[in-house]
Amino acid sequence: MHSKEQINHDDYQKTADWLLSQTKQRPLVGIICGSGLGLLADSLKNPELFPYADIPGFPQSTVQGHAGRLVFGEMKGRSCVCMQGRFHMYEGHSLGKTTFPVRVFKLLGVETLIVTNAAGSLADGYHPGDIMIIKDHVNVPGLAGLNPLTGPNDDKFGPRFPAMSSVYDKGLRCLAMDIVKQMGVAQFVHEGRVRYGGRAQLRDGRRGQTTASARGGRRRTNTAFCRDEYCSGGTGGVSLWNASVRSVAHHKQGGEELRRRGAGEP
Repeated sequence: MHSKEQINHDDYQKTADWLLSQTKQRPLVGIICGSGLGLLADSLKNPELFPYADIPGFPQSTVQGHAGRLVFGEMKGRSCVCMQGRFHMYEGHSLGKTTFPVRVFKLLGVETLIVTNAAGSLADGYHPGDIMIIKDHVNVPGLAGLNPLTGPNDDKFGPRFPAMSSVYDKGLRCLAMDIVKQMGVAQFVHEGRVRYGGRAQLRDGRRGQTTASARGGRRRTNTAFCRDEYCSGGTGGVSLWNASVRSVAHHKQGGEELRRRGAGEP
């Protein structure tokens, strides 16, 4: 059973104020790096690194291969902040803790949030190394009442029931597809939905019992917060395929393999 501790606005503000006092950078874009994708933060120019252990009130990442730090820097002239390692309920974190950074990002001034994950494909024609631009997700744990918005609502962050019909900004999705066409890599990029589930759910997905294109990692808890809080710049999502559904269902995909594929290693 996960703890039901309540995190109030002051808790988020204290963390945000500490970070703002430590850096002159004011990020407009926040990026949550999924499994094997932490190297994205290494591409930032003029980086400033803050280990989670040094940030007041910040949860700690215990997953192997997750660096566990915030990286502030610039990408293509835009000020960004990246999470190298995110938080998961299977580590023992509550939903409030897994989503804690999203609201801190908002208080830092972030207007656009990009969430990423590693995923296995449920659709034919997708191959390891392909990328999916996320247009929606199926929140299976939510059917069991696991929702980060449960509990007293903080009106400073948004309404009690934010609309979830367009979580992933259409403008960002169109921009991403335009860019990959210009780069000449459109054949490796798709648009689709993500769901999270176990091996039995993967078999059901292959039988056509879901509209999802992929079985994904755990980033949906964050997007429930994002819908209202990042309406100015939008929320975008990206999945990196690490295996086909057959591989996921019949073979073990270890964290080291995810890291290698995220880094482009054989």
